[in-house]
Order: sequence, then C-alpha cells, then structure tokens
Amino acid sequence: MINKPACMKKIIISTSLLFCSFFAPLTQAQESIDVLINENGTARKETIDLPKSMTYPLDSLFTDWKAKNYIDLGKDCDTSTENPLFSDSVYIDRLSRMPTVMEMPYNEIVRKFIDMYSGRLRNHVAFMLSACNFYMPIFEEALDAYNLPLELKYLPIIESALNPSAISRAGASGLWQFMMATGKIYGLESNSLVDERRDPIKATWAAARYLRDMYEIYKDWNLVIAAYNCGPGTINKAIRRAGGKTDYWEIYNFLPKETRGYVPAFIAANYVMTYYCKHNICPMETNIPDATDTIQINTSLHFEQIADVCGIHVDEIKSLNPQYKKGIIPGNTTPQTLRLPMNYISTFIDKQDTIYAHRSDELFKNRQTVAVADTRSSRTSSSRNSSSGNVTYHKIRSGENLGAIARKYGVSVNQLKSWNGLSGTKIAAGKRLKIYK
Repeated sequence: MINKPACMKKIIISTSLLFCSFFAPLTQAQESIDVLINENGTARKETIDLPKSMTYPLDSLFTDWKAKNYIDLGKDCDTSTENPLFSDSVYIDRLSRMPTVMEMPYNEIVRKFIDMYSGRLRNHVAFMLSACNFYMPIFEEALDAYNLPLELKYLPIIESALNPSAISRAGASGLWQFMMATGKIYGLESNSLVDERRDPIKATWAAARYLRDMYEIYKDWNLVIAAYNCGPGTINKAIRRAGGKTDYWEIYNFLPKETRGYVPAFIAANYVMTYYCKHNICPMETNIPDATDTIQINTSLHFEQIADVCGIHVDEIKSLNPQYKKGIIPGNTTPQTLRLPMNYISTFIDKQDTIYAHRSDELFKNRQTVAVADTRSSRTSSSRNSSSGNVTYHKIRSGENLGAIARKYGVSVNQLKSWNGLSGTKIAAGKRLKIYK
C-alpha cells in the first residue's frame, strides 16, 4: 500500500550510510544510521538509532536450548553472499502485493532497512526464518483470537530478533520486550523467582491484548507499533508537538531516535520475511521439537529434582519454562504450570512423590521457623528442642500419623513439625521426615 507521498518526500536518507558485509566482525555491529531531512528547503542531518535487535551478534541468538538443539548451523541452504539489487519500483510493487491490513508504504528509510536485513543481517534473517517454526504458531493463534492483523507476528523480530532471553538496557524482557510495569498491568507476574514476560505463550497473549488496547486509542497501526516501542505517553507528546496530527510520518520529527526507525524496520521485516528468496537467503534447517504438555504444580519444585528423576536435561526444562528465573517453581505460593515434552508427562505423574522428595533438603534450605536459644536455661532442657545431633529420616507409611511417629522416636509432635517445616499435622505416605536424636 502506497500513500502519503508528500510527507515522505521530505525525508531523504544520506548516501553516507555504509553497509558492512555479513562477514564483518560482530564487534563492529552498526547501531545507528544518518538521516538527511529536507524541510522547507533546509537540510539537516539526524541520526536514527537502530532497534536493539538489529545490533545483536548472531552468536547471541543461539543461547536458547531450542536454537542450539533444533536449528542446524551446518545446513543453512548455503545462503549466498550475493544480494541482488532492485529498483524502487520493484520494492513498491512487492510491498503492495503483500496481503496485509496494515499499510506498508515505501520510502528511502524503508529501503535502507530492507538493505540492512538483506545485506549485513542476512544470516540473522536465515536464523529467524528457522526460529519462526517455534514461535509463529503461538503468535498467529493469539493475534487471530483478538482479530488483529497477522503481520504483527513479525513485531518480535524488531523487539528481540526472536531471542526469548533478550533483555534491553531499560529492563524490557522476553520475545515481546515487556517492561515490568506494563507486563503486570497485562497479567504477567514478576518477582524474584518468576518472570512471565519470558514465557512465550503468556507474553504473546498479553502483547495481543496490549496491541488491541492501543488500537482502540489511536485507530492507526503505525502509531500503535510506534507506541509499542516508546510508550503511548511519548506518542501523545509527539502528536501535541505536531499540532494534533495523528499520522506517523507527520509526527516523525518529534519522535525519539529509535522510534523513528521502528516503523520502517517493521515494514522491512515484513518484506524480508516474505521475499527472502528473492535476496538469496535460505532458512537454516530446523528440526521440529517434540510436542509438549503442561502439569499443574502445587508445591515448591526444583528443575534439578525433575531432571534427576525423569532423566530429562535441565537445560531443556529451562527452555520450556523460561519464566522461572532460578530454576525453582514456587507452587506452594500459587499453583504454577510446568511444561514438559509429551513423552515425559507420564513419567513425571508416575514418579511425582519421588521427585518432590528427591534432594529436597539440599535444594530448599529456607527455614520456615527458627528457635532462638535461651541462654538462661540449662543445657539439658534446651538440648531436647534443638536440631543438633545425629539426624535420621523416617519414610512415612500409609496410615501413620505424627503422634505415632513421635512416640516411636521419643520426640514431640511439635519437634517433628519444627524440624520439617510443617504448619499442621497432615502428612503424606511416601515422604520423609527429618528427626534429630
């Protein structure tokens, strides 16, 4: 779709921009481009900051377990180093043929971002085309459920380069780069143990709701994705400074440097993910991961307990459950979800009592209660209530209760509760009690 030519003619990109070969050292990643803007016969030079995702070294995209295990670097279809050059009319025609609801206008800024994706970042594009196999079904389902344009599925390319571990300098996190405050507004929990901004599924549905709400405000998709980058407050300020104009290209000069490149980068990402073959880019070969399912967890659980007993690699558990920052599922606070490959679900269910008991004293050292010694009392009276001395473990049998177990070992019920962090007298067969003698 081509429109608003008068406004676009005012923006001219300086020819001083030099694009590196995609063989250039990663440390020389370009972080900005120079823009020459002509307004009312006066030219002025400005610098546009590139979206952070366009500055990531390629190696950083392979830190996720899925990428390392399912994308084959050695079979990348021999992506050619040759990037064919096309005329402006070809780009205009191709953009107009894309089946999109959102407008995909063309100008020299868009052209330079297309050149960057198809040139210096062509290996990044080959990676992202493969990573799409992991995430695009998730994105498309959520966008379709809220009746949003499906081309928004390429927004995480601009936000995170499809790197689920991406964290910005400002503290935004995950594929969709939610800030903590915004994430909480849209139901994404964040605390010391859990950060649901990193959960691809939950964050995607939150992003769809956020985009829907922004469209209700602006009724213009270019303003919506600009607001996604810099926040609605910044967009509103730019609209006021532009005299109330509500077109992205008309408020362009009043936007932050990165946001000025954000919409052109989004258009370029949609273009290159559609016409990559025209630029001799091939997706890296992808092996589709096994199907997964979820289990509800209602007590504290450590990834290492699951890995040890079920025989699944702990890095795979982390990759499937990226919302748990420390490898701990705090199910004792609120019910939490654990995602595992389908073939491990039955193993977990069959062995869950063993899993919960396995290394629990080692992995969960936080004490629920502590006793403060009374130095005025005798050693004899205090020793009985202390947790010093030899420790033994009692495996609870069916039908046993704390009273019977206390009598067997010559201790009190309160001591058993204190040593094992129990708030009540309810115990489960198969679990172990710690007893000091």
